[in-house]
Amino acid sequence: MGKARKIPRHLQKYVVDQQYEKYTPIDHAVWRYVMRQNHNYLKDTAHQAYVGGLKSSGISVEKIPNVTDMNKALEPFGWGAANIDGFIPGVIFFDFQAHGILPIASDIRKLENIQYTPAPDIIHEAAGHAPILCEKKFSEYVKLFGQIGSKALATSEEHELFEAVRTYSNLLESGKATKAEIEAAKANFEEKQAAVTELSEAEQISRLYWWTVEYGLIGIVDQPQIYGAGLLSSVSEGRSSLTDSVKKIPFDLQTVIETGFDITKPQPQLFVCDSFDQLIDAVMGFSKTMAFKVGGTKGLDKALRSNHTATIQYSSGLQLTGTLCNIIKDEKGEAIYIQTEGPCALAYQNTELSGHGKTTHQDGFGAPIGKIANSLNPLEKLSDEELKGIGIEIGKESTINYESGVKVAGTPQHFHRKDCKLLLISLKDCTVSYADQTLFHRDWGTYDLAVGDRITSVFAGAADSEQFYMDLEEVETKPLVKRELSQLEQLYGKVRNIREKQNDDIESTLLEVIGKLTTDYKEDWLLRIEVMELLVKHKLMPDQQLLIKKQLEDIKLLHDEYPVLIERGLMLTNA
Repeated sequence: MGKARKIPRHLQKYVVDQQYEKYTPIDHAVWRYVMRQNHNYLKDTAHQAYVGGLKSSGISVEKIPNVTDMNKALEPFGWGAANIDGFIPGVIFFDFQAHGILPIASDIRKLENIQYTPAPDIIHEAAGHAPILCEKKFSEYVKLFGQIGSKALATSEEHELFEAVRTYSNLLESGKATKAEIEAAKANFEEKQAAVTELSEAEQISRLYWWTVEYGLIGIVDQPQIYGAGLLSSVSEGRSSLTDSVKKIPFDLQTVIETGFDITKPQPQLFVCDSFDQLIDAVMGFSKTMAFKVGGTKGLDKALRSNHTATIQYSSGLQLTGTLCNIIKDEKGEAIYIQTEGPCALAYQNTELSGHGKTTHQDGFGAPIGKIANSLNPLEKLSDEELKGIGIEIGKESTINYESGVKVAGTPQHFHRKDCKLLLISLKDCTVSYADQTLFHRDWGTYDLAVGDRITSVFAGAADSEQFYMDLEEVETKPLVKRELSQLEQLYGKVRNIREKQNDDIESTLLEVIGKLTTDYKEDWLLRIEVMELLVKHKLMPDQQLLIKKQLEDIKLLHDEYPVLIERGLMLTNA
């Protein structure tokens, strides 16, 4: 059991203060209702780690958890928790998990979305994800997934779709958006979704994540147990997942990555793995197809399609981080020269090379790939003496001809080596050309020639994230707007106080609450359930119990979801 990891600096930028005092008594009541329902159902149907894991991860059924407390509670399991601001890009989400940190969005669903919310909320993030992380093999799977998933390359269309989904989901959950705003966001989301026409490795791996960590079942197909966070945190989907209305399919990597999903709708089918070891094998198997393992022209093509920050690693170990904008290929379709745009950085073993950060390379970078024409050994393996033997010498005009036809002519100023491998040759008065194209002009300053005859790895994000993202703006914690509680929120607070403090004045307080509900809040079902629970528990006022039951029968007619929510709430009033 390791210690929970410190949050790396490049991830701290996404962390915000939970502002625990922002939660209203209604928020706590929503949490408590969902948790009581789920705990009651899941204690018999979830993976055996669930019930103990809830307690071990610092989660109480009674009130919304404090993320700081969860962070301490998860420490013995090698995990921590951090409060983040809603949706974050998939690569960043996986990066948190790779470092053993559970990112938790602290907003909570509104009462009207109590069964399910498409936006991340604390019920899903905390009560869904944390409990099963206390199970050793599953914890291993999620961390491994984070390490692999954070390297996955998406297409530029998928990056745009992510932003559209985030906007649409947040509008749906905000409760403040106009119908026109929601319709416009939905249309934009659908347009961006239609533009995604190819299956990137990021989409494939997100499907694997969705059908396992989010919506996974484990055991035998006819009698599975729940372990996916989406099912452990949804009042409705958790229950329906084990019924015949949802198709159960034996877990198979190929089938899973070929099966898309819609976050706005209940899932029509679920996959059942036989063990968490099976999932570890699957994600390891999938990783072998990814650009970070395959490299080559194939990997470069994926980076070009992503139009986002990616890292290209040469056989020398040199790593180039930037946004790939052009690949020059030979007649066989193999990459022989790459060009990036915007700020770039060079690194070795994920540590930025001194003097080769974004300020030095702020306008892009160009680099050949391939063998040089007049040497049997790769350039990266040549000593100073061997370089001299083929006409490459500090302070003397040199020409380096590549087998591809790329030509580098200039005066070497410095050989940059690490672990006896040549990574860079810095040249002045340098011209780089290919066929009739000038790729670098001598007037442009020093040319840093990247050394390496092949590309061994291509992955999303930066080699040295701490340095590359140092100037990224932090997500600001929005100032907490102090406001008076509404009358309804105050009534919820009074009922909560009775439950927590057991004051002597139960009857008169409950009579006051029931009176206000009867006259002013004819549609509120949740507080009536909470009142009923106290009346039944303390064997109080049978006449008032009848009144509330009658009112709840009337409320059931107001919405399709109410009959089930109310009946389930009443079932637990004796619990």
